[in-house]
Amino acid sequence: MKINHEWHRDFFKNSFYNPASPASVAKAPEEVRFLLKHLKLKKGAKLLDLCCGPGRHAVEFAKKGLSVTGYDFSGEYLQEAARRAKKKKTALRLIRGDMRRLKFKDEFDAAVNLFTSFGYFQKFPDDLKVLKGVARGLKPGGRFMLDTMNGEFVRKNFHPRSWAKMPDGSYRLDETIFKKDGVLVAWTFLKAGKKPAGRLFFVRLYSKKTITAAMKKAGLTPLKFWGGFSGKPLTDKTNRLIALAVKNKLH
Repeated sequence: MKINHEWHRDFFKNSFYNPASPASVAKAPEEVRFLLKHLKLKKGAKLLDLCCGPGRHAVEFAKKGLSVTGYDFSGEYLQEAARRAKKKKTALRLIRGDMRRLKFKDEFDAAVNLFTSFGYFQKFPDDLKVLKGVARGLKPGGRFMLDTMNGEFVRKNFHPRSWAKMPDGSYRLDETIFKKDGVLVAWTFLKAGKKPAGRLFFVRLYSKKTITAAMKKAGLTPLKFWGGFSGKPLTDKTNRLIALAVKNKLH
């Protein structure tokens, strides 16, 4: 399998994939409660939701009284986020852009990057640009919460081929191969009466050790790790890696 380095340009479109399924939207309030507990934000605090997608978390944050900036590459997702905010009578500041080119400086009290929206670039320096951009955008002492796949879990539970039934009755075939430091995955959606639709994506796999090193290079100090939004400890048996970090005050 060969993949375009800028694969995300065609992947994140509603015609192919939307991360705001009814089940995912239903989980958002509980996930936001967990995040707010550890971000320790007061009403009116400024929050960056990096790769906010269709805004399922951003709207929940705004409902809690935060000043939320949603940032994403997908224009379609941002339009959906705007509609969701209007329906819920909340205000969002929405910006379209590449997460490697964040322009913020000392603006936010906290930032989040959720639902494995990190590690998409095949060159590690691009991931580092993202983390440095987050650090630059945070006020000194500002907190950052990252939620991604747990690389240790993926390596121990590798399946080169698997099927998943989707909420709309279609099926998704996942075909995965390991690259040097990540996974290359082909998703193919199959639905009766429709042509198969497929795309490739790449995700760099991070462990507690490797994400700690990357964050430190970017001027962020990891504080705590979890294996899920329930607050369970991070182990090689948990499929999520949730990291809380703080911007170094002298950075």
